[in-house]
Amino acid sequence: MACILHIETSTRVCSVAVSQDGACIYDDADLEGPNHATRCGVFVDEALSFAESHAIPLDAVAISEGPGSYTGLRIGYSMAKGVCYGRGVPLIALPTLEVLCVPVLLYHEEVEDDALLVPMIDARRMEVYAAVYDRALKVVRPVQADIVDGDTYREYLDRGPVYFFGDGAGKTKTVIQHPNARFIDGINPLAKYMFPLAERKMMREEFADVAYSEPFYLKEFEAVKSKNPLASL
Repeated sequence: MACILHIETSTRVCSVAVSQDGACIYDDADLEGPNHATRCGVFVDEALSFAESHAIPLDAVAISEGPGSYTGLRIGYSMAKGVCYGRGVPLIALPTLEVLCVPVLLYHEEVEDDALLVPMIDARRMEVYAAVYDRALKVVRPVQADIVDGDTYREYLDRGPVYFFGDGAGKTKTVIQHPNARFIDGINPLAKYMFPLAERKMMREEFADVAYSEPFYLKEFEAVKSKNPLASL
């Protein structure tokens, strides 16, 4: 299997990892941020040095593409593209909300087979970026900016258990009171969780265009803002 450098900078957390043969072999993270400008480059250099010291050639770079912090995503994308150009390797872009689902699926055995997953990225006030997935990570509802109230996810909650997690989920506990609502604390989008998704794309050769690929925030924010004027506040 391939050796992939993973970069995740979509939230306050900055993290970098290296995977090979279906396992994470190196990772580092700063949970005290946002410190992306000072830590991301250092983490990448150390990760690449680790791979080189073990004579492991780099095959690709995976980037968490958002939604998320405008500044964080720009820093992460710039670093990822720089490595791709410098090393001549392809870029793999992964939706941040899918990355958030990985630790839930891997380490939380209590999640029922028929449950839906709603990863959330904080977007100020009572707004979040969120999507709805099933346990196979099939998109039930695509990413959009939600203003959360008691009825925002009722159509899914009425069907069965729904798990909410991510840095936007905590503030929704007081307004989502449905008996099928479940909350999982402490879930961050970390680089060490990116490799299952990245390796699947690597095998399928689903690469992003290094020159033209952009973060979700840059591509979609204007469209979201035009539909939801609160998004710019």
